[in-house]
Amino acid sequence: MGDREKPGLVAGFQEHYGDLLRFLIWRTGDADHAADVAQDTYFRLAALPEPEKPIGNVRAYILRVARNLSIDRLRREKWEVSAETVAEEVAAVADDSVPQDEALLAKERLRLLDEALQALPAKPREALLLHRVAGLSQAEIAARLGVSESMVTKYVAQAMLHCRTWRRRLDAEQGAGQAAGRGAGLDKEKL
Repeated sequence: MGDREKPGLVAGFQEHYGDLLRFLIWRTGDADHAADVAQDTYFRLAALPEPEKPIGNVRAYILRVARNLSIDRLRREKWEVSAETVAEEVAAVADDSVPQDEALLAKERLRLLDEALQALPAKPREALLLHRVAGLSQAEIAARLGVSESMVTKYVAQAMLHCRTWRRRLDAEQGAGQAAGRGAGLDKEKL
């Protein structure tokens, strides 16, 4: 029964691919993103263990799997720090052609980011660093930390939220400081 069911899911995927893709494009608003999620859906369906009981509505089941994968992908993207942002900050510190005040500001931001990371509990901090710096997979991180993969996801999300909150606070403080400086006639362009 299980051998017949799995090909049924793959066959159902092929049969309902048009509906699935339209659903994902509507859900994500991006055809490329939708195609990626559809591919993930296919792999997930093909890798599923033998179901204990037959699936009544294969189309609904496939759309549900795709919906869940879409949500997971959007959550991951939401919590990821742009590699470009990190590269820009590092380049600003390392580039000799950067004006000294900008380089000092970048170094200070990195120092404050390090403080923000140190303020995190050990496991979320380690999960984030293993994920972002070492490039380990969730499974590898889970094995190192002795937790489940879903806990690794939660740790990374917690650490990213902490860092984003820190960044917003820092930006707000700098914005308030610049506004106060302009109010006192200390505008950089006038100096």
